[in-house]
Amino acid sequence: MQVKVYNVKAEEVGKLTVADSVFKVPYNEALIHQVIVSYLANQRQGTKSTLTRTEVRGGGRKPWRQKGTGRARQGSIRAPQWIKGGVVFAPKPRDFSKKINKQMKTGAFVSALSRQFADKNVVVVDELKLEGKTKEMVALLEAFKIEKRVTVVTEDINENVVRASGNLGLVNVTTADFVNTYDIAVADKVVITKEAIKKIEEACK
Repeated sequence: MQVKVYNVKAEEVGKLTVADSVFKVPYNEALIHQVIVSYLANQRQGTKSTLTRTEVRGGGRKPWRQKGTGRARQGSIRAPQWIKGGVVFAPKPRDFSKKINKQMKTGAFVSALSRQFADKNVVVVDELKLEGKTKEMVALLEAFKIEKRVTVVTEDINENVVRASGNLGLVNVTTADFVNTYDIAVADKVVITKEAIKKIEEACK
């Protein structure tokens, strides 16, 4: 499959042949969903923790006798209905992680990437040479008429591209080594460099 290659001014400068095994794969929504759910679950720290009524200090004595006071019966001042009492069904530290094998991760990634290529949501640029100014990234997005969420994929860590995108909330910058299924699937547009495509092809063989 051949794709057009542009410069940062959205001018066509050539064409690039890409591997069908990576960029022309059938869409597998179930697999993509499974991998993204796993990815998001693995982002959770699972460290939240509060105290149950048995863990709150104090409350060992019954606050008043069972009958005769006219007040509601109470067994402890650390019961959940009391101020400074324990928490009902208190959240405790837990592991949310889910395991997905490498073959499934790769399959979901190439499927999501192929879908974006098929929908013509991928822009291939020859290189991204910026000076780190926000207005440069804004100009690039305007040149390609990108107004929604975009994932920018570079071949290596590019400090200037990261700096130029820092103030743009809808721009996610990543590299060919770290881009994942979620980054591709949630983006309305994907801007990727030629060298990044080559690295992705090598990694997905």
